[in-house]
Parts: sequence; structure tokens; C-alpha cells
Amino acid sequence: MSLVPRQLLLRLHAAAVESVGGRQAVARHLRKRARQGPVHLLALGKAAAAMTQGALDVLGDAVLAGLAITREGYTDPALDRRIVQLEAAHPVPDVRSLAAGRAVVDFLERAPDDAHFLVLISGGASSLVELPADGIGIDQLAALNRWLLGGGRDIHAMNRIRRACSRIKGGRLAYYLRGRPAEVLLISDVRGDDPASIGSGPLCPSNDVPVDASELPEPLRALVRHAPAVPPIEAFAAVRTTIVASNAQALNAAAALAEAEGRTVHRHAAFLDGDAVASGAAIAACLNSGPPGIHLWGGEPTVRLPERPGRGGRMQALALSAARTLNAGCYLLAGATDGVDGSGDDAGAVVDADTRKRIAEAGFEIEDGLAQADAGTLLAAAGDLFRTGPTGTNVMDVVIGLRQADD
Repeated sequence: MSLVPRQLLLRLHAAAVESVGGRQAVARHLRKRARQGPVHLLALGKAAAAMTQGALDVLGDAVLAGLAITREGYTDPALDRRIVQLEAAHPVPDVRSLAAGRAVVDFLERAPDDAHFLVLISGGASSLVELPADGIGIDQLAALNRWLLGGGRDIHAMNRIRRACSRIKGGRLAYYLRGRPAEVLLISDVRGDDPASIGSGPLCPSNDVPVDASELPEPLRALVRHAPAVPPIEAFAAVRTTIVASNAQALNAAAALAEAEGRTVHRHAAFLDGDAVASGAAIAACLNSGPPGIHLWGGEPTVRLPERPGRGGRMQALALSAARTLNAGCYLLAGATDGVDGSGDDAGAVVDADTRKRIAEAGFEIEDGLAQADAGTLLAAAGDLFRTGPTGTNVMDVVIGLRQADD
């Protein structure tokens, strides 16, 4: 692939991610409001360390104590020692996730009666922090999450079921506030920026339609029969919630940089959801027939996983699907904003019309790779994957296309 288009797309993706960084987003918000008194800080999610640092940048010594729970490898060794950092599992919870759930409850219960809380929540918290309902063990919880992740459901549908099996999700963490004030700052990784779905809404009242046991496979049906009641609305009287970063902001930043580079920008309003393979095919067709310039999409498509999936996630599946039909002069980046697409370390891929040739020369068949959920293996062989490392944010996915002008 020509380095110039690839470098441009990677720069646009980097600008999108930087604009919604957890440290910057939290600090921006806190600087806007009147300075308040001391707080106990609780941060949950893949951006927990970055969001915590943003709070410390502004509040300094006003943070009396803190607990930050994030994905393995996402802690910050330079974070202030007042903050206890714990690692847990993502995307499938394990025993560390249960220990993290207990640590959260203990943190709230140990805080004094006059404590004020600053709660920072980002995507990934649903897996990283959990206290399952009575009678639910880690093996059942992990099986539930594997079933949810492989079934092609969007995040709202998955979190509705997760909330039904939890003692802290769906607003139930509010029980442990005991009426004490909490300011909740959210980085949105869901369509519509619904606070109830971000991290499964531990401090947001839930209006879910009850989950019927028949919605789950037979071995998992007992999970939805044990959750405690959702707190009454009065339990949230002292909870104030604000979205501080979103997918729309990330796309705005990519568009601004593209325009500063003299590129025409085409912002596609359609939210990327549904099957990632189908989305990739539709995006390729749009680029092939569309006007020259930069094309932007945001969202979070889904993948259906076979029993033994291969390497890669939804963005790699979308990119590989698009590569089947991209015309010469068209380039596409599909990337997660949190730095992780699937369970590996790749953020996504940048593909072009020659990707399919490079894959064939490496001895692979694209259709087989898509059927086996192994897009990452094929894209690695083509040299088309890219990595960012942990980004300190999570606002779903960004897809950036470039169609060059015809000669």
C-alpha cells in the first residue's frame, strides 16, 4: 500500500482518539465547574487510569482516596499512590472481576457518612467489575458473557441481560451510596450515549423490560432468577451524570483534521451496527461509487463467532470484508478507539484494493477467514494491521475511508 494514504488515515484515526482521551475529557469537564470540596474517587473501565489522571490534574489533593479498576495491562504505574489500581478480565469476566466488584462495594462502604464521590465510568466496566446475584458462580457468569459476545447482539441487548444477573449493575450500586452525593462522568461506548448501557449503568436507574429465562440457553436460565430489585428512584436523588466523551466528538476531530489537510469530508450519518461483514461490503460499495475525499462512519457492528474463532475482532472483519471489492484508489481504515479490536492487541486494519492480492499470495482465502472469524490472521499476512496500545478512552469504533480523485 502507498504510504501516503495509509499515513493519512492513521493520522486521522489518532486525532479522533486523542480528542476523546479520558484524561483530557475529565479535566475539561472539571475545569468548567465551580470548585467543590474533597471527593472519594472511583474509576471503572478500560479508560479508568486515564480518567483518574484527568481528575487528579484538576482536583489534586482534594482527592482523598481512590480506586481504579481496568483491563489487564491498562493500569498506569505513574498514577498517584492514593489510587489503588486493580486489573480484571475483559471481555469475559474471571475471578478478578468478582474481586473487583467486592472491592468497589468495600470502597463505598468504608467511606465516611459525609463522603462525596466522583465516579468515572468507561466501556469495559461490564466485564471488569461484577458481583453476580446470589447463586451465580464465575463459571456461569463467564459462560453467559461468551454466549452474549458470540451471538451478534448489540451492546444494549447484551447489557440488558447482564443487568438482570447482577447485584451492582442496572443502578444497584446506588444501594451502597446510602444517599451520599455522587458525580458520575461517563465516556460513552454505546449508541445514543445512554447512561444505563455504559458499563451496564451501575449508578443509573434501569427501565429494562424484565428478562425472561426463556431468552437464555437452558444451562444459563437460572442466572436471571436471582438478581435483587432495582433501587427506587429516590436512591438516585444525589447522583449527577454527565457524558464527557462520545463517538460524535471523535468523528468531529477526524473531520477537522481532514479539512485542515485540504480534503473534502463526507460524514455518513448512518450508525454502523449489525453484522460487521455486511457493513464492510456496504462501505466498500459506498467508497467505490462515492465522491472523492474522506468518508467517515462511526458505530459498533457485531460479529457472530463460530465455536472456535480465530484472530481478530469486528473492525478486522469489517476491513477484510471491504477488501474483497475495494477499487483502486480507495483506502479504508477500520479501528477501535480503545486500542483493542477483539481479544488481541491490534486496534484494527488499513486495507486497499491490493489487500486481497497480498492475502492470496500468502496462501489464504478471504471467504474462509471471514467464516472462521479469523480476519486478523489474514490481515497480518497482508501487513495491514495496526496497533495503538491502550488509548485511555473507548467511544466505539471509527471507520475512515479515502477515495482519491480520478486522474
